[in-house]
Amino acid sequence: MKSLLNDFSGASLDAPRLTARQGQVLALIEQAIARTGAPPTRAEIAAELGFAEDHLRALAKKGVIELVSGTSRGIRLRLRLGSGAAPSESPSQAFALSLQALSRLALPLVGRVAAGSPILAQEHIEQTYMCDSSLFGQKPDYLLRVRGMSMRDAGIRDGDLLAVKQGKEAVNGQIVVARLGDEVTVKRFHRHRNQIELRAENPDFPPIFVQPGEPFELEGLAVGLIRGSLGV
Repeated sequence: MKSLLNDFSGASLDAPRLTARQGQVLALIEQAIARTGAPPTRAEIAAELGFAEDHLRALAKKGVIELVSGTSRGIRLRLRLGSGAAPSESPSQAFALSLQALSRLALPLVGRVAAGSPILAQEHIEQTYMCDSSLFGQKPDYLLRVRGMSMRDAGIRDGDLLAVKQGKEAVNGQIVVARLGDEVTVKRFHRHRNQIELRAENPDFPPIFVQPGEPFELEGLAVGLIRGSLGV
């Protein structure tokens, strides 16, 4: 079976040495992914830490991240900071993988979802994959095969596998899996006073506004992304 770690093959016990500033940039990227399910833009990193383009390129050269051209959030994590480690600690402390991080998850891959049926119904599950838990800021419950390009500028493309944590609550700005009537969609969540907005990350797709009383349900939150179809 083709490895599920295609876009994260840089993660290993032989971690690269990072400067304190590079560690701060990496920590900021991790925090954004854990909070919203998507990496920050370069502008967001610059607003928080000042000019960071050189540090991003250095992290990419060291194999810690991958920079993807053509998207505003084109940053892929290849190596996560060790649990509880501070960027100023020694490299062996800051990037040692914990025993928990080395554990593996069995994640069902969900394809097309039939109208009106639970997203994890057996007929929707194409296959189950073993995946390193260190790839994700939060533990996912399943992988969802992405259809279409409405989230392109968040770095989520047709055929990608979105790692999803089941849940019925979200905060503004998080990328969610939502059910609208008979359709399941991936969008960025925004709650307004009298309606819910599901915002695409592609100017070719208008936002979806859900009015009170319309059929709507949150299925979960995006907590990670695996590039490509893995040959399935």
